[in-house]
Amino acid sequence: MKVGFIGTGWFAKTHAAILGEMEGIEVTAFCGTSIEKAEKEARNWSNAKGYSNVDEMLEKQKLDAVYICVPPMAHGAIEFALIDKNIPFFVEKPLGIDEQPHEIAKRIEEKGLITSVGYHWRYKETTKMAKSLLQNRKVGMAQGFWMGNMPMVPWWRDINKSGGQFVEQTTHIVDLLRFLCGEITEVYAAYSSKIMQEKVEGTTASDVGSVTMKLQNGMVATISNTCILKDSNKVGLDLFTEEGIIELRNEHLREIKGKQILEYKEQVNPYMAENKIFLEAVKTGNPAGILSDYKDSLKTHTVTLAANQSARSGQPIRLES
Repeated sequence: MKVGFIGTGWFAKTHAAILGEMEGIEVTAFCGTSIEKAEKEARNWSNAKGYSNVDEMLEKQKLDAVYICVPPMAHGAIEFALIDKNIPFFVEKPLGIDEQPHEIAKRIEEKGLITSVGYHWRYKETTKMAKSLLQNRKVGMAQGFWMGNMPMVPWWRDINKSGGQFVEQTTHIVDLLRFLCGEITEVYAAYSSKIMQEKVEGTTASDVGSVTMKLQNGMVATISNTCILKDSNKVGLDLFTEEGIIELRNEHLREIKGKQILEYKEQVNPYMAENKIFLEAVKTGNPAGILSDYKDSLKTHTVTLAANQSARSGQPIRLES
């Protein structure tokens, strides 16, 4: 199976490294914002070539699948080009910064194209365990967090390029909430910029925010984020049930029942899992194992855009069911 990459950053390197350990997978092309960047990545592979133009790469390479690992503002034309050529693709979140993913999703459905989106929390064993625990419990409310530092790449701090922290980063926690607890029907958000605009030139994205949500099942959830800290501090989701609290973090799950605390360490590499499942789906033509395709991920994207809209307007935003 021949695979190409669009993007040369951390995510592209991470996924490519995983593919390099898999039998029957050959990375043959990289497309970057410059030919130098693309060729630098291509040199890590015996039969790979570098390109600076997506259309040229797709014209000259016969690819079975493509990974899209680009900043939020770069989405759109890439996806349409792949859809036109019927090439299955894996795309890293977020899907974009505006409403264009709705048209992309429509075109994908018309073609019946296999897609996967990088919401890797869905592929964790601890997430699977949480889902199992919740089969016999009712969740009353949830609290999510992404409390950390600001990634020092210029586009991230520009609201018009990244969509802001809730769209670009905290989307993982929104998606995890949806995956475990169901669909979100209303959001009300409050954002503020207290610190980073004075510290880092060119910052237009909010540096603190909190979003309250109503879910279809009657639950209430709040997800908060900040990028003012020096280091990553607290990332995850807490679920409050009649039997206690389920805490999900990057490396573990904790189940708290009164004074009893049970902890489970994450045992799998979710990036490895999502890659294997996507490529197996492409190979077999059966996408049943994919936990986050483009159509489903669009719902998470819609929630994060609604949060931004609410923060701007000061009004709650109802979402279509």
